[in-house]
Amino acid sequence: MASGTCERVCVVVPAYNESENLSELLPEIWLSLSNIDPEGWILVVDDGSGDETAEVVLHLCSVIPGLQLERLPRNLGKAAALRRGFKVAVHQGATAVVMMDADGQDDPSELAQLLEEVDSGADLVTGARVSRQDRFVKRSTSRIFNRVTRATSGLDATDFNSGFKAMSATTASEVSSMLYGDLHRYISVIAYWLGYRVTEIPVHHRARMHGKTKYGVSRFWRGLLDLFTVRFLMSYRYRPLHLFGGVGLIFLLLGTLTLFYLSVLWLSGDSIGGRPLLIGGVLMVVVGFQLLLFGLLAEMIVYGQQQSRRD
Repeated sequence: MASGTCERVCVVVPAYNESENLSELLPEIWLSLSNIDPEGWILVVDDGSGDETAEVVLHLCSVIPGLQLERLPRNLGKAAALRRGFKVAVHQGATAVVMMDADGQDDPSELAQLLEEVDSGADLVTGARVSRQDRFVKRSTSRIFNRVTRATSGLDATDFNSGFKAMSATTASEVSSMLYGDLHRYISVIAYWLGYRVTEIPVHHRARMHGKTKYGVSRFWRGLLDLFTVRFLMSYRYRPLHLFGGVGLIFLLLGTLTLFYLSVLWLSGDSIGGRPLLIGGVLMVVVGFQLLLFGLLAEMIVYGQQQSRRD
């Protein structure tokens, strides 16, 4: 690999009950990583595993010099594990961060080409699984998920949910601040909306080494809801008045037109006191004002946070 941004590489591996796979996978990762960056290291984040994941990693630490273990107090989810891993990696001086799944389906021999993309100027590169070695249901739901995400996000990519990614330390640091819940599926989208250069390259996908997948069909529906969450955060995180104020103005306009119509009827001699439309018009005006005030209050909070960061 050419010299440049990727002189210190950290491979972050979130793991939950993957003791069987890690005993085979970690030596394989180290073999590839040591050829790319002899000073690089592997950081396994144990996400509150109930098996011998931590014990396996600690044993391998005596064999693999560039292996570290970070433990979460309980099972907090993949996003939390990646957030911890990214922060630790950047704090320890990594200039490039790679994330890999612990099931062995990501091929460590592909590390070099992912890092070459980062070294060539990409802020984040995803290893797109061309021929997936998964069940039919998982492949089918993932295909739909990728199409919906591509259409919604505007990012021209084919495999958003791939857990095999490489990124610059700057990208990892900023993306990690937005990782919670199940938003790890949208790391590429978050980086893209933050203005980073995001790309992908085809990689080889292997069958799971041991055990069963921890993801079911329900992940598809949760993923779509999370996509709306990411869209909201990226569009209105720093301009909440644009959302709440816009909706508030619509309510105000509808309420004002309704009350104007009722006023014309009243001036014409009609009785409007018993009309439900009167209550509706007043309610729309009140709600419109409340949304506007809520948006202004949110803007003040965002402004205060920005000032605190500058200070």
